[in-house]
Formats: sequence, C-alpha cells, structure tokens
Amino acid sequence: MMLLGQVLDRLGDESVAAETLLGLDDLPLVVDVEATGERFGESLPTYAANAVRRFAAFAGDEDWLALMTALEREADPGAACLRHMLRWSLGEDCDPSDECCTHRS
Repeated sequence: MMLLGQVLDRLGDESVAAETLLGLDDLPLVVDVEATGERFGESLPTYAANAVRRFAAFAGDEDWLALMTALEREADPGAACLRHMLRWSLGEDCDPSDECCTHRS
C-alpha cells in the first residue's frame, strides 16, 4: 500500500514514475495518460506528475469531495488518489472526439 506522499514523491523521478503508474493495475488508464501526454509533448511520468499538480491547483470543491469519497472506499488510498487525479486531468485534457479516452466508460 502506498501513501499519498510516497506516490507524489515517486512521480518526481521519471524512471520510478512509470513503475508507479503500471503498479496501478489499470492499463486502459495508463494508455490514456500516455496518449494524452503525447498530445502535450509530455512523457507518461511527466504528464502524471503535472496531472497531480493541476488537480491540486484547479480542482473544484466537488472534485475534492469525490476524491475523499474514493479514498474512503479503497484499500490503497495512495493509488486511489493517483487514479482519481489522473482521471480528472484526462477529463479536462482529452479531446472529446478522441476514441482513446476509455477512462470515461
């Protein structure tokens, strides 16, 4: 089980960040993160780290409440937090006409 601080620290190291993302056991999410990151000229780990920063800076009250609810329901709160923040960021960044955005299903 990862703590949130550990997850955030791991995203700062490109080589470890990729391992952390794959450790989420959510391949469709990782594929979406990689594809969206490519649209912005960012690597998979860089997009993930920036997604967390964007969530912290721009998410609204309802987004934070949804995150807290997700954390309460998961055995691994660090991974749940990262998943939630990535999905939020993808929702903000994905082109609605892009079929790669499977995180919405």
